[in-house]
Amino acid sequence: MLGIAPVLRRWYAAGAPFGLATVVGVRGSAPRQPGAALAVGPGGRVAGSVSGGCVEAEVYELARRAALGDGPFLTEYGVEDEDAFAAGLTCGGTLQVLVRRVVPEREPQWDAVLAALEAPGAAGGPLAHVTCVSGTAEPGAWLAVGSAGVSGSLGDAALDRAAAAEASRMLDRGRTGQVQVRAGSAAARVFVHSFLSRPRMLVFGAVEFARALARMGRFLGYHVTVCDARPAFTTPERFPDADEVVREWPHRYLAGAAWDGRTVICVLTHEERFDVPLLRAALRLPVAYVGAMGSRRTHEDRLRRLREAGAGEEELARLRSPIGLDLGGSTPEEAAVSIAAELIAVRHGGTGLPLRDAHGPIHRPSGPPAPPDAPTALPEPVTAGAPPTGGDPS
Repeated sequence: MLGIAPVLRRWYAAGAPFGLATVVGVRGSAPRQPGAALAVGPGGRVAGSVSGGCVEAEVYELARRAALGDGPFLTEYGVEDEDAFAAGLTCGGTLQVLVRRVVPEREPQWDAVLAALEAPGAAGGPLAHVTCVSGTAEPGAWLAVGSAGVSGSLGDAALDRAAAAEASRMLDRGRTGQVQVRAGSAAARVFVHSFLSRPRMLVFGAVEFARALARMGRFLGYHVTVCDARPAFTTPERFPDADEVVREWPHRYLAGAAWDGRTVICVLTHEERFDVPLLRAALRLPVAYVGAMGSRRTHEDRLRRLREAGAGEEELARLRSPIGLDLGGSTPEEAAVSIAAELIAVRHGGTGLPLRDAHGPIHRPSGPPAPPDAPTALPEPVTAGAPPTGGDPS
């Protein structure tokens, strides 16, 4: 949804209805995770993807019909051995997709929601978008929960309050997924899509490798900051892909910098006067990743100096050094790919092995694990082409 929000907002501003298909459930190995979206707007124009190609044509047709007034539709796509190349997922998993119509004149709240989706965390804080999948509420009914309050409705005030409370809890944990909510006799299974600000990548050291890493970090969706104390090297012109370029001693900057559990810290300075105080501070923070560039000899010397500075073995065990995966490259661009590969592996629990030598599912669920009481079963799908019970074709 984040990737197509600008397109949706243009359609919305023009008053054009569009069909919106959203992945609301995944079982097994699947190419896209919950929240992936595809939309069909004026003239059959399409934006986004729900499967990376496996079932795009069929979902496109449903979204096109929804844009014209059909639906809503709740359908499931999977694969059986005997029809692996039919309209299904050849990767072996199952996607559940909800397709609905968005009509701007009937849903004025969507304008603020789409504006927040274009830059979550920038101007309105985090946002949770809640869509009814099944239950006493109409499938496709929605509400949004953010710092500005609650907009939209599932059609029942008590159910709205219950859904908003659950969405707020999931947003606090950064979770996206389905959950059952109840309020008296009203009950619904809803899909909660949490939108957070971009995770931060803090790159220390205004070196050529940092130029390439800033470009890669931006490509991966990070808010990239490059920091160094040397004015001659630390200029916005040298780092056009960085969101921020800061001239400051690295450890001093880190002391006042914003960070959270998704933040990654990449130390490319390769100088003791920068590295030791910076890493001493960084390894105390509960961030997602701390890596440092250097040879194995430099790494061993750095560990010795950090121990002398008071770092414990548990802290040192968190240090990814030498930084990156062993890909055999040496150029700044190749090093950036190596570091990015390690970041992705750490984030998703990957092995870093060639897929031909690995075992188990290729596609892993993204984000933090669901709590033990989170629902795992998907509701029964409604046959594509027939609106779910209670659906409004308009």
